[in-house]
Amino acid sequence: MNLSKLNQILATEPRYRADQVKRAVFFDLVEKWDEATTLPKILREKLKAECPLEIDAKIFSSQGDPTRKAVITLEDGVKIETVLMSYKSKKEDDETPRNTVCVSSEAGCSLGCVFCATGQNGFTRNLSAEEIVSQVLFFARLLKKENERVSNVVFMGMGEPFLNYEEVIKAIKILMDQKGLAIGARHLSVSTIGIPEKIEKFSHEGFQVNLALSLHAPNDELRTELAPINAKYNLKKVLHAIDDYLAKTKRKVMLEYVMIDGVNDSDFYAKELIQLIRLNIKKERQYLCLVNLIAYNQTGAFKSSPREQILKFKKILEDGGVQVTERFRFGRGIKGGCGQLTGKQKLEIRKQGRE
Repeated sequence: MNLSKLNQILATEPRYRADQVKRAVFFDLVEKWDEATTLPKILREKLKAECPLEIDAKIFSSQGDPTRKAVITLEDGVKIETVLMSYKSKKEDDETPRNTVCVSSEAGCSLGCVFCATGQNGFTRNLSAEEIVSQVLFFARLLKKENERVSNVVFMGMGEPFLNYEEVIKAIKILMDQKGLAIGARHLSVSTIGIPEKIEKFSHEGFQVNLALSLHAPNDELRTELAPINAKYNLKKVLHAIDDYLAKTKRKVMLEYVMIDGVNDSDFYAKELIQLIRLNIKKERQYLCLVNLIAYNQTGAFKSSPREQILKFKKILEDGGVQVTERFRFGRGIKGGCGQLTGKQKLEIRKQGRE
């Protein structure tokens, strides 16, 4: 769906047509313009010819896992991946289904994080806001047939959102539009490896979208091995930007930490992580930091930390006064989990078995 082309077509139409079109696309979730019966036939024919609604996608699922992955082919033939994670609330008095769409912001990624299949496949191009939103639309249409809806969107798929900042912000505004999908800001999350100037810019956007930092290591040596961008934006720079963000927004930040067996999961690293937060986040703002431990979904040479080690790591953080949670594991059967989107990893990685 090309929103720019759509706006050009509607420029010669009465103003109310734009609202009708927006409702048809984002509320009624029509898949073909023929279904938008509030529009005159001549306009529908024009839209069919110049701005088709079809999304070219193949969906993958595995038995016993509610997670579904879609491979979407864009107009220029580029393929991207997006994931739908479905689960029920853990609260006894709340049976509302949770449907979270994990969207890609780029085709590929230029950062080359060694544990991430996307990064090992290289970078193709940034996605437009429309291409980002189309991933949510695809699953919104699917869920409508199941009498459910998209409840959350996370920018945690292929690519680094803050290296495609302007289009990501445009996409967020489309997703939040009350005349559109109407997804609340607090149900949207953006994950970044840590681009300080963009974190600072994000703090001025004025909406309550959640921010997550892909941390994954408690010191610069290890983090640079895992995420080479750390050589440019080291932990001190990144966490200074996070502390400034906390001061300005008073909004909690998720510190994501993928648990990789023998690499970053030792007791020593858990204690080092406590010190990292204490030294770089002002004491009065540390309560706004939440460490999210993620059991790694295997790609190539790496594998997830054993369950018992994850629990041990978590307890050390808790005993050190750090707020910590643990993410559910999603999409292992369809390679839709953290670090798995697109392609097979071909590099041999040296494990860091430090104690």
